[in-house]
Amino acid sequence: MNILDTIMEKAKTNPQRVAFPECCEEKILQAARECADKKICIPYLVGTPKDIQKAAEDFNISLDDMVIYDASDSEKVEALIAAYCSGNTMFSEKSMRRRAEKDAMYTALMLQAVGEADVTFAGLTHSTGEVILAGQMVIGLKEGVNTISSVGIFNIPSYQGSKGSLLGFGDSAVCVDPDSEQLASIAITACDTLHTLLDWEPKCALLSYSTCGSGTGPFVDKVTEAVRIANEKRPDLAIDGEFQLDSAINPAIAAKKVNRESKVAGQANIIIWPDIDVGNIGVKLVQQFANADAYGPMLQGFAKIVCDCSRGAPVSELVGNIAMSCVRAQGEKHER
Repeated sequence: MNILDTIMEKAKTNPQRVAFPECCEEKILQAARECADKKICIPYLVGTPKDIQKAAEDFNISLDDMVIYDASDSEKVEALIAAYCSGNTMFSEKSMRRRAEKDAMYTALMLQAVGEADVTFAGLTHSTGEVILAGQMVIGLKEGVNTISSVGIFNIPSYQGSKGSLLGFGDSAVCVDPDSEQLASIAITACDTLHTLLDWEPKCALLSYSTCGSGTGPFVDKVTEAVRIANEKRPDLAIDGEFQLDSAINPAIAAKKVNRESKVAGQANIIIWPDIDVGNIGVKLVQQFANADAYGPMLQGFAKIVCDCSRGAPVSELVGNIAMSCVRAQGEKHER
């Protein structure tokens, strides 16, 4: 059983309610249909019923076992806005009404915020920036987190690390040039995300062109300070660096380069890129030259699970991302 099969089986044990505000899109309806059929989640289609039904007819997709939330029902939406704004929100009912009238994504996120949905899934017609902005506004950040970031998982056939062919990585999609505080937040959140998703005990390496002071300069300083901050905030997590990639994942090289005790050196199961340039290039190098799959990126750092999918993603990838989001939502509930 591969990683996605394992995650899908886990999602089925406690299907979560997933709000789809882009539910008139063919790929979203196809993904929701597959998820409902496989009992991966309970799809909540958030929009105007007649538009949803017309799209389903046009694409020949059954709406059985899906919940349609009528975002055009002013009385229902007013009650939702009132419930949301009663929870010490900084936004007025008038402000949220205006946003909900323009974009069903805000209605979906409010449903999630008040506990009527567990995950919001968007990104096919919304940009990543729009999803992040709306998520920050309506859902907010997780306690102790100061930035939204992303995490992914490599499945590298030719690699045998501490988790076999799997290796977590972040952030390659959101934070362009994180400072030390943000880098520490990315590392901490990545550890929590992958622990929830895969039951890993995280061993997280912050990467650099330097290993333990072999190089100097502001780029190295940023990483070493991030390690210090992360360890101060979460001493329960194994987060270490600064390491070059080989020192992070290869025990033999770590033994030569890392002349101090480390729970992470040579056995990292999560690597943190120093910036998005390195992350984007690194992901594509691994995909192209190692024939690896890269699952994600998954947004992290919100108080509840918000998923941004790739516009070009096939339905199979959407289903995988939905399943991962549901398992994360299961874990978040358990932690609360």
